[in-house]
Amino acid sequence: MPTTPSPPEPRSAVRTLLRLWPYVRPVRARLFTAAFIAILASCIGLVIPLVLKWMVDGPIADRDPAGVWLGALYLLLLGLAEALLFGFRRWLVARPLSRVEAEMRAGLYRHLQRLPVAFHDRWPSGQLLSRATTDLMLLRMFLAFPLTFLLVNAVTILVGVIIMLIQDWTLGLVILIPAVPVLITCVVFEKRYSGAARLAQDQVGDLTTVVEEGVLGIRIIKGFGRHRSQALAFRELSGKLRGTELYKARLLATILGVIVTLPELAIGAALVLGAVQVADGDLSAGTLVAFLSTALALRWPVDSIGFLLAMSQEAATATERYFEVLDASPETQPQPAATSQHASATAGREGGHSQEGRNSQEGQQGQGGLAFHGVTFRYPDAPSDTTPVLDRIDLHIHPGESLALVGATGSGKTTLTALVPRLHEVTEGRITLNGTDITEMSREELRSRVAVAFEEPTLFSASVGENVLMGGGTTDEDLERALTVAQADFAHALPHGTNTQVGEQGLTLSGGQRQRLALARAVVGRPDFLVLDDPLSALDVHTEAAVEAALRRVLADTTALIVAHRPSTVLLADRVALLSGGRITAIGTHHELLRGNPEYAHLMSGDPAGTQEDDER
Repeated sequence: MPTTPSPPEPRSAVRTLLRLWPYVRPVRARLFTAAFIAILASCIGLVIPLVLKWMVDGPIADRDPAGVWLGALYLLLLGLAEALLFGFRRWLVARPLSRVEAEMRAGLYRHLQRLPVAFHDRWPSGQLLSRATTDLMLLRMFLAFPLTFLLVNAVTILVGVIIMLIQDWTLGLVILIPAVPVLITCVVFEKRYSGAARLAQDQVGDLTTVVEEGVLGIRIIKGFGRHRSQALAFRELSGKLRGTELYKARLLATILGVIVTLPELAIGAALVLGAVQVADGDLSAGTLVAFLSTALALRWPVDSIGFLLAMSQEAATATERYFEVLDASPETQPQPAATSQHASATAGREGGHSQEGRNSQEGQQGQGGLAFHGVTFRYPDAPSDTTPVLDRIDLHIHPGESLALVGATGSGKTTLTALVPRLHEVTEGRITLNGTDITEMSREELRSRVAVAFEEPTLFSASVGENVLMGGGTTDEDLERALTVAQADFAHALPHGTNTQVGEQGLTLSGGQRQRLALARAVVGRPDFLVLDDPLSALDVHTEAAVEAALRRVLADTTALIVAHRPSTVLLADRVALLSGGRITAIGTHHELLRGNPEYAHLMSGDPAGTQEDDER
């Protein structure tokens, strides 16, 4: 089951949560005001026991009804003031914190768009979804409640303890006895709960991945009758998450048991000792009432310590998970100097090539079209001593020329096409468009000049027209032309024509329809360079012939690299390059290679024996 890459070394919760400061800083005035109001409201609550002391030792002892009613009015006003202040605090933080959450979510999404394809290859989508939803919800809840009340409760406890010590220092010391074991319990709890919270949030990400895959792959699941096995897999992951949540509940129950029980025992002891002092005349009844009322007023601030610590730890792990994505390096623009050194190093390593080959490569440097100069590629996470996927590729596609790229499955064709729009960066060598190194262009400029149609067409939950015009077109004329080239006129027969919503992943359309819309998207912007990865594989024979006829007119004015598996697609190209074992082993026309290259002949003939032999080689 896919999981997130290993988390970094754990750091303290405080240091982790401090990384939220840039997002909180714009609303800090309202947060600080809300914290001050909450502290004021809590301190007002601590005035209530003092009013009770005055009432017991004054009007009640003197049997003064008017004084009792006056005291009741004071208590009512203090209670209303406390409630209104807490309500005002909530109003103050609601709007700014929802904005903080929205900005963090938008920032995460923007960053995801700028991360390289290699990052998305490693990370399960469910892990990213859980960070953008569940984790950010936890952070908003932390900023709204625990962040404020950790401070508010600390101040309330401090002020309450001072009030109790002033009233009677011996009873105050009795109340303070549980402080040490409570602090030790909190430290132990924080360390254990942190690991459990991280594990639970990662498991939520895994569970989200399974749900997403189950929804997107529902046709496969139903088609093969695998709903029971998928349900069992989901239940297994859900059971692991349940076990982790139960472990968290046990930890929380333990700390709550300690935090609630010990202070209650201390209050009981203070009650007995205070009653004895009142009986002996050493303490007034009003003072004892005020002392016990203050102690009871501190129960919630003390009892909530475990809950607030738990929420803070979950927020810390959510912050850590959020910044694991944000800290990932986005696509960068390599320095031209480094590129030149790279190319020089590549040229030096090719000393074993023939002089004729070197002269040919040097001649290509200044030529137009699309050219690969000593391109070597291995995936970023692959060890440096492994065999590269592509090894010293030298290839030149002249302006206006179409080149078909042919090779056995796994030979590196799709990887080679992904290097042109810089979905991956070359490990060595360089690629040029009309003589300009692609790393010297901005990605926006490069991708505006190069259009790509992938073998697996991806459509978005938008209209047919929006999906096609995503390729760069702007007018209805561009849309109609692209649909005609791709033989995608079926779009007009849909319920709402080109305004029809295609649904998630385009699954409301057939495979051939999706592929034709993807092809239309590639040609709609009239790109200078076209990279097609087996664009006709899902089409029937008659539709393929019609698309090929239209494509020939498009390719006449475009420099194109076409990954092909069938002779009909190969015949679209002016020349053919054979890719085998990560190397270009032959270049020529279709008929030349068919006559002179056995491997190419096997691939084009569809001979199973030949294909197997090529795969094994």
